[in-house]
Amino acid sequence: MAGKIDVTFDFTKDSPGYWDGFWDRNEGLGAGACDPDACSSTLQRYHQLLWSRTLPNGEAFELLRGTGHMYLNWRGMRFGSDSILASFRYRDNRSVIEAVKRSMPDYQTFMEDFLHKTYTIGGMIIFPKHHDSMNQRRGTDKQIRDRWDLTLECIRRFYNGEASPLSDVMERDRDFFALFNDFKGYVDFFYLQDCVTEDYKKVRFWLGDGSFTDQPLPQTVEEYLAWIAAELDFVEKRNGRIKAAVA
Repeated sequence: MAGKIDVTFDFTKDSPGYWDGFWDRNEGLGAGACDPDACSSTLQRYHQLLWSRTLPNGEAFELLRGTGHMYLNWRGMRFGSDSILASFRYRDNRSVIEAVKRSMPDYQTFMEDFLHKTYTIGGMIIFPKHHDSMNQRRGTDKQIRDRWDLTLECIRRFYNGEASPLSDVMERDRDFFALFNDFKGYVDFFYLQDCVTEDYKKVRFWLGDGSFTDQPLPQTVEEYLAWIAAELDFVEKRNGRIKAAVA
């Protein structure tokens, strides 16, 4: 696999028209014309190459590429790509984003740099693809709001038999999560070690304590910039792990 995966490749580059009119969309908060999760052929190929290997349960995970709802599939399971990092450019979070804009000389360049870095393979993962999937629910759930650290805490709790805001969707995907045997198996397979403590017993939260009782989104400029810094640190480390694994 060495040489076949470039951990620096930015998937917006082969997502047709992604940057065209970017800052005119989403009421000026910015949005790509074509989501790399669906539009980047390089990302689809990288997912197939990277995850097609022996699973923790001993089975050979040989993913097949297709189109639409058959983006990736294996033994009757369908999978879609998910960008696991977020910048929270939401309409209901506009006040925080506007404050961040005022705090720096060139917010647009700052955000474009963030997106170029996080739309690399280290910022991407796959989940089962179906109605009301993990990809959808972690974005719409008011206690998660697209936060990867909280998503992973839900996954940790699932393997431990504990309840979380995403328990129902993971229960529907029980066959998928069973492929990894346990939380450690899931974390190691997807190169997520930098998200957890060395003993795999706790998730390292990038904001708050992971209790699902606080407002999940950053509420101040300082919290927002700390969140972005934590995501960039994670994607750099995960890209390093992936590069070492495929060398």
